Amino acid sequence: MQGFLSEGRRADVLQVLRTDSGTLSRDYLKAARAVLEEIVANPEAILRLPLERKPGSYARNLLVGDDGVSVWAMVWSPGASTSIHDHHCSCCFGVVSGTVTETWYRAVDESRAVPTHEHARMPGFVGCMLPSGPNIHRMQNLGSTDAISIHIYGFDHQRHASSIETEFTVLTN
Repeated sequence: MQGFLSEGRRADVLQVLRTDSGTLSRDYLKAARAVLEEIVANPEAILRLPLERKPGSYARNLLVGDDGVSVWAMVWSPGASTSIHDHHCSCCFGVVSGTVTETWYRAVDESRAVPTHEHARMPGFVGCMLPSGPNIHRMQNLGSTDAISIHIYGFDHQRHASSIETEFTVLTN
């Protein structure tokens, strides 16, 4: 997927995301937010890419990454959902098309959580969080058409398979 952004654009994005204080700082979050705001304001640049899709699930498409950050286009088919999880790294995302529903949770122990609130994230939305947590959430496409979001994670995509730290289950009575 990295080939879908021009070499110059990939270098520009990675340069903007480099801060003196690394990916665990407010400066980094500000830079990541700026990159995402530019992308969601110009969705056609992402919508024209031949992104992988996975019916019934979501597909992660690496746009650019290095040893410190990775930028992914996520295509959410109708009904697609992540697990309930938190992150081992900074996590920022913006919605390009469709609606992604984000449900936030509160941990009740090391493996179970209860929902606290839910938000429909529509095109143009941008959100960022540091891994200082708790930042437990689940993302879903509850709509009837694909949704696309861009995610910027503060991790080396070649060393880690994903940004997920811990997965949780919903506390039931």
